[in-house]
Amino acid sequence: MHYGLILEMIGTIAFASSGAMTGIKKNMDIFGIIVLAVVTALGGGIIRDVILGNTPPKMFSNYSYTLVAITTAVVLFLLFRCNSHLLSGRFIPVYESVMNIADAVGLGIFTVSGIATAQNLGYDGTFLLIFVGMLTGIGGGICRDVLAKEIPYIFVKQIYASASLIGAVVYLIALNWLTNIPASVISVTTTLIIRLLATHYRWDLPKVR
Repeated sequence: MHYGLILEMIGTIAFASSGAMTGIKKNMDIFGIIVLAVVTALGGGIIRDVILGNTPPKMFSNYSYTLVAITTAVVLFLLFRCNSHLLSGRFIPVYESVMNIADAVGLGIFTVSGIATAQNLGYDGTFLLIFVGMLTGIGGGICRDVLAKEIPYIFVKQIYASASLIGAVVYLIALNWLTNIPASVISVTTTLIIRLLATHYRWDLPKVR
């Protein structure tokens, strides 16, 4: 199996988990949980493909991504339905930690995936590559939060889009000396570390108040 597909599947599971857990937290039914999982996992990629003119988007030509997202959502639904005590107060910190890690992993992987997809289509402009990388990383989360009636995560939480930006830049720089696989690992690790540190130390971008 191609490393890019493996990376995207891991990212799909991570983002689908984040979306599904948001639906569970909002006490949605199984349909709502599945929708949030699919939108979170595939939303950024759909927007990316439309911008790049890669139509129909990959999710409609390769159903495996959608099936993985749906399966992830169903597994989490059954897990929490059969173990509802996991949603009690003392498990909330664990829930938040798992969701944050899953979201950070998905962010890092899909940032790289977005850039790689653009490069495979023949695009090489630095600004475009960074833009579609970030958009692929943050797009699904924005769609998830809008559907869940929340202010998009990237606008109010600790450094998020900036972590994707740095990860994208690191990936492009690393490609000057390394092949795709080690460059991807370095980029994803960078994004993940920045996100986790930002959450732990509550690093925020400047606000008016």
